[in-house]
Amino acid sequence: MQIGYHSITWGGVTGHPAGVTSVKDLYYRSNGSMENAVRDIAAVGYEGTEMFDGNLVDYEDRPQDLKELLRDSGLKLVSVYSGANFIFADILPEELHRINHAAELAATFGAERLVVGGGARRAAGTSDEDYTLLAKGLDRVTDIAESFGLTASYHPHLGTIVESPDELDLLMTRTRIGFCPDTAHLAAGGCDPAAAIRKYPDRIRHVHLKDFRQDPFAFLPLGEGDLDFPDIIRAVKESGYDSWLMVELDSYNGDPKKAAEISKKYLDKILADTGL
Repeated sequence: MQIGYHSITWGGVTGHPAGVTSVKDLYYRSNGSMENAVRDIAAVGYEGTEMFDGNLVDYEDRPQDLKELLRDSGLKLVSVYSGANFIFADILPEELHRINHAAELAATFGAERLVVGGGARRAAGTSDEDYTLLAKGLDRVTDIAESFGLTASYHPHLGTIVESPDELDLLMTRTRIGFCPDTAHLAAGGCDPAAAIRKYPDRIRHVHLKDFRQDPFAFLPLGEGDLDFPDIIRAVKESGYDSWLMVELDSYNGDPKKAAEISKKYLDKILADTGL
């Protein structure tokens, strides 16, 4: 298995302010320096990285800058993260336009995977039909990704209609998109991450590793929270998945490079102990 690290820790995540009035431009973005992120991630010993779609848009008019940064650092852009509401018919074409653009940029910069989250919770409450609408939207995302030679996967996320184990089941039976288990978001939503991986072993196309503490609530570097990563890694191995593990941490109170180092040291030991 190869290990990567998401660039989110360098600046956290925001949405582009243009998205308030233009849905097609509502990209995710980390506000930190991608140059620093790439160099730090490579220096710690990771082999790949994941970026938000909006950070790729920043390089659209100067693609050689990012290509040279990745090449000089010896780091591969593995995956690109995007997302959408997916359940509102009037804006879905705008959202898919944006995701198509993200997939095109991902392919331009050599990524292999498109990861998406989403599925909005309505103010009036979630209906069963919302899961069908989300599933149909994700099937279209899969088609978009495949048209650019990418593999698509869905990332359950707090704040969407796919948080709990039952909600995950409602979605997975209706869509063909791959599954990207995010260990922390699954746990925060009431799932056992290892059990979710074991339930959908043939759907796994990407993996996000992040630690989680319930009380007080926090996302943490690997090994500093409550999650049983030896069992999670065993579940991944049992599934037959033998590819990128993407470590992720939304923010860190200190040097983001230090957080990457903590997780890398912990994960290296688990992989060695499990023979991976």
